[in-house]
Amino acid sequence: MKKILVSLAAGGVIAAAPAMAQDVAPAEPFKGFHVEALAGYDVTKAGSSVDDDANVDNDQSIDGLLYGVGAGYDFKFGKLVAGPEAEVTWSTAKTEFDNGDFEGFGVGNVKTNRDLYLGARVGYAFTPKTMVYAKGGYTNAKFDVRNGNGTVEMNDDIDADGWRIGAGVEQAISNNVFAKLEYRYSNYEKGELDYTGDIPDGQRFDLDLDRHQVVAGVGVRF
Repeated sequence: MKKILVSLAAGGVIAAAPAMAQDVAPAEPFKGFHVEALAGYDVTKAGSSVDDDANVDNDQSIDGLLYGVGAGYDFKFGKLVAGPEAEVTWSTAKTEFDNGDFEGFGVGNVKTNRDLYLGARVGYAFTPKTMVYAKGGYTNAKFDVRNGNGTVEMNDDIDADGWRIGAGVEQAISNNVFAKLEYRYSNYEKGELDYTGDIPDGQRFDLDLDRHQVVAGVGVRF
């Protein structure tokens, strides 16, 4: 249900963007508050210290469709742009069984859950409607733990903390509506097992996961 609601909300942002742009006061490209719908490609891989080399046939990555929503506020200083941003996304990526052979990626049998991001970006508007930018910040991702054959979710998940950097380009379609395309890399260095109910969370442990994402966004400025 949560994924359905987010998908509907994202679709609503995209569909309503032109109409919303007509209803709100004219904004200035790359300045002020904005909301956006996000979609793209997501792949999580075993890092240099987390691998599954014992079985060379096992896949050491999982990939899928990323989708979610974001928001931020941009301050403009001439051609320079800077401001905070936040987002929540989900992904369809999960470990697979190929003809009965578990295709893991070093951390067990999991399915990606929500990914929270809080950070900032700095950009340069080299034309009145085109900006390039770099970004960075904190990310927290959850991976649902599943049973042996991957058909049932267990009552625990891996809660991973890390950092994210990225870069992209944003194009103003109008003063209120924009589109963007970006690449970002995340590394999760610490994790813990979170349990449902009254069971306390597990001890934090070292974790090394690399996450690569190519994301497109459509948004509205107010």
